[in-house]
Amino acid sequence: MPTKTNTNTISSPPHRPLTLLSWGHACVDVYQGAVAALVPYFVAERAYGYAAASAVVLAASLLSSVVQPLFGALTDRRPLPWLLPVSALLAGAGVALSGVIDSYAVTLAAVAVSGIGVAAYHPEAARVARRASRGSHTGMGWFSLGGNLGFATAPVLVAVVGAAGGLAATPLLVVPALAGAALCAAALRAMDEPNAGTPTDAAGTTVGRNDWASFARLSGAVVCRSIVFVGLSAFLSLYARQRTGGGELAGTAALFVLYLGGAVGTVAGGKLATRHPRVTVVRWSYTLSVLAVAGVVLVPGPLLYVFVALTSVGLYVPFSLHVTLGQDYLPGRVGTASGVTLGLTVSVGGIATPFVGALADATSLGTALAPLIALPALGRLLLCGLREPAAPAGTSPPA
Repeated sequence: MPTKTNTNTISSPPHRPLTLLSWGHACVDVYQGAVAALVPYFVAERAYGYAAASAVVLAASLLSSVVQPLFGALTDRRPLPWLLPVSALLAGAGVALSGVIDSYAVTLAAVAVSGIGVAAYHPEAARVARRASRGSHTGMGWFSLGGNLGFATAPVLVAVVGAAGGLAATPLLVVPALAGAALCAAALRAMDEPNAGTPTDAAGTTVGRNDWASFARLSGAVVCRSIVFVGLSAFLSLYARQRTGGGELAGTAALFVLYLGGAVGTVAGGKLATRHPRVTVVRWSYTLSVLAVAGVVLVPGPLLYVFVALTSVGLYVPFSLHVTLGQDYLPGRVGTASGVTLGLTVSVGGIATPFVGALADATSLGTALAPLIALPALGRLLLCGLREPAAPAGTSPPA
């Protein structure tokens, strides 16, 4: 019986193309976190209600959710590497413009453009990352870690820009997009060099049997995770101010902990996957998330930050494992699997956010967040009986 090695964890630095892709991913995912981080500024400067503010998050998520599978299907048919720098610029331009437009409708359109940029980026980027890493879970872990760091950085960057000039200063947020486009272009050039990366076929996928039933159950669990994460991202800053009695800094700190814990969770998930099946690790993380989210919603005072950290770890331990599991369940449709696990099921959480906001307007923010406790439990039920997929052929990365 083959034994597991430590090649499927985040244990050593990636090679140059994957390093560049990981940092490029960080720059792009700033914009997934930036929209939620801007919500308190829309509330303060434009007097948006909870429902109106959450609709801004929805605008960034809805089109992304719809078009992301389309981009995934396109990348299954043919590689589209030029999408990486172009989509990075599109994601940044939408967020940069959102704060300088007075019209609510045009603001929604601007963040929707940003969402389309994010949607276009992820399926192709995941395909390219799989090629650069030769199918290694380790490599995908590094790639996912880059995105998590981008999420973590978003509230800090938004706070700095907000301090400089509020919403009027949002054009400064285009800088990560410029950097991301340059990094992605450099990664693509590096992969054209000899021995920079060897695809298993023209599209960077492996040949194997697609297990659509298992993939559907995995996707349902990730949707549950997504609704919890996006819902907390949109309202945690405001909720932390209420629960701790602090000001703007208290809210920014809570959001930063939520995002930064993603880096810890991603590393922990990779290490745990060397000792246990990925499906088992994912189940454990969903169980932890139930208890952690309950603590965020119900525990007042400074202890809130402890439960935010636990929630972040619980939600992010399975993050890169979702992607590799999805790709292994659909080895013949890597672009589609990446678009769903890394993109669609992440952005679809924004669709539920306006309902949370509307409930908060009608009752209280704490009451509106309470249903989020049940979602990780539902995700855990969907994972019951799910089997570890067979290792794809041709994915024996070097140690």
